[in-house]
Amino acid sequence: MFTCEICAEEKLVSDFFRIQGCNHSYCTNCIAKFVATKVDQNTTSITCPSSACDVVLEPQNCRSIIAQKVFDRWSEALCEAMIPSPEKFYCPFKDCSSLLINDSGEFVVESECPVCNRLFCAQCKVPWHSEKTCEAFRRSGSGESSREDVMVKNLAKDLKWMRCSVCGFFIEKLYGCDHMKCRCGHAFCYNCGATLIAGHCNRCG
Repeated sequence: MFTCEICAEEKLVSDFFRIQGCNHSYCTNCIAKFVATKVDQNTTSITCPSSACDVVLEPQNCRSIIAQKVFDRWSEALCEAMIPSPEKFYCPFKDCSSLLINDSGEFVVESECPVCNRLFCAQCKVPWHSEKTCEAFRRSGSGESSREDVMVKNLAKDLKWMRCSVCGFFIEKLYGCDHMKCRCGHAFCYNCGATLIAGHCNRCG
């Protein structure tokens, strides 16, 4: 038997989970819930639950105790985090939103999503605007002109969702502090929208 440091319950040795690199004792159930919560919060570097320990957990070491969908999301998030922010963006079609990468170094305008096969503007990050240049499109403010986009904006305003200033993705906070991390890796304050510097908001303190 051993005592889990999270739930403080006596557990069988068969429920013991050891994090490689530290000596803290947790049960598999608590670690599985801990990892799932962190993944839901878009945390890629998950450390030992102990506040005094900075040992990082690896997806492969937790694979046997976490759900497959949690493992897949965690692995994908780690892969995305390795891609420089200027090279990645997401398909602008809401029913796709696939991660796209431009690592060619070339100036790309009209492009096709390899997942949904629809055309979009790689500069404006919107569906392809065939009748306007990028400059004219931005001046016209057409990026939010569709009825669906207007509805989403109104809903976001009513529910107080925040929008990432980097990729434009709407984020809803269900619980926890105001320090948010978007799927694109941008960290910002949910209260005011300011970019976090070293995990700190200079506006809200």
